[in-house]
Amino acid sequence: MKFIVSSAILQKQLSAIQGVIASNPTLPILENLLLSLDKSTLTATASDLNVFMTTQVSVESSDTGSIAVPAKIFLDTLKNLPEQPVTIEANQENFSVEITAYSGKYQITGAPAGDYPRLPETKAAQNIDVDCSLLKKALSNTLFAVGADELRPAMTGLFFKVSADAANFVATDSHRLIRYTRTDVQMEEENLTNGLIVPKKALSILKGVLPEEGVMMQLNFSSSHAFFSFQQIRMIARLIDENFPDYVNAIPQNNTNELTIDRAEFLNALKRVAIFTNKTTHQIRLKLTTTQLEVLAEDVDFGNRASERLACDYQGEEMEIGFNVQFLIEMLSNLLTKEVVFSFSTPNRAGLLRPKQDNAQEDILMLVMPVMLNTYA
Repeated sequence: MKFIVSSAILQKQLSAIQGVIASNPTLPILENLLLSLDKSTLTATASDLNVFMTTQVSVESSDTGSIAVPAKIFLDTLKNLPEQPVTIEANQENFSVEITAYSGKYQITGAPAGDYPRLPETKAAQNIDVDCSLLKKALSNTLFAVGADELRPAMTGLFFKVSADAANFVATDSHRLIRYTRTDVQMEEENLTNGLIVPKKALSILKGVLPEEGVMMQLNFSSSHAFFSFQQIRMIARLIDENFPDYVNAIPQNNTNELTIDRAEFLNALKRVAIFTNKTTHQIRLKLTTTQLEVLAEDVDFGNRASERLACDYQGEEMEIGFNVQFLIEMLSNLLTKEVVFSFSTPNRAGLLRPKQDNAQEDILMLVMPVMLNTYA
């Protein structure tokens, strides 16, 4: 098979799917990209068995055929060529691939296309159309809280459930929980009664290639896979077959102590105080009074201490409560409103962080568990 294509366009499209390829794949064939040519359309596929990702590129050709090419050397060659038309010819008898550019020729040894895993078939009962920018915002607000503990596989993915009223995206690592809700993403019938869990790796790659506003994506779900399609890109991700934790009952009610504070000021104070925390626990304490928030940190091992006072509006009983400062910094960094509301019930129950400004179509709730305080003045 033989085709002509712009080196820059091909390199850009292949780079979008390259992240799927594992550094140490379980099968040697997975180090390759599968190139499938159908006349003027070239389809490239990358996979790690759990995630398949394809992209299509328009080329000049009248041939058909398929071959697997080593991803790293193929992409490195394209990256280091100046933008120009290149001719790529694959010999399907000895599996050699030759790239011809203005300045030279480059030959790579590929592999039979038949050795490459087949894409799962789409047998989806649920179909949803959603704006890519909306999905990108949902992923930005949740993925950072997905767990990494392989002993808790349900927490290593993002829980996604669409009903007749809204779509919920939920992430947790047992220390914090993020629930992002969109009321402008709905289904006519509540088919996804139990929801589904999509692996973090797939969604992180997807988030990196999602375009801005105005591009619609089609989401399809089967009992075992999620299918994402937009523009020339398609991703198929194997779902995590586990039961997601009961996050609804984990959210505390009757949080009568409420702190309203400028998000940027609070975030910057936490970043400064974090320098003085213990490098293992990252523990800080918040002292809450009616008009003032005091943020304190201490590293007993090295004798380092820091404190800052911030003006705030606090409604509730005076209290002290401890948190992992890294969690708070990450959560506040992902909220883009001017002010945030931090609500509590007691020092030994989770705190809830929300943006103060209301958005009729979205709701963001960030839950963070407290830590046991050491005693210091």
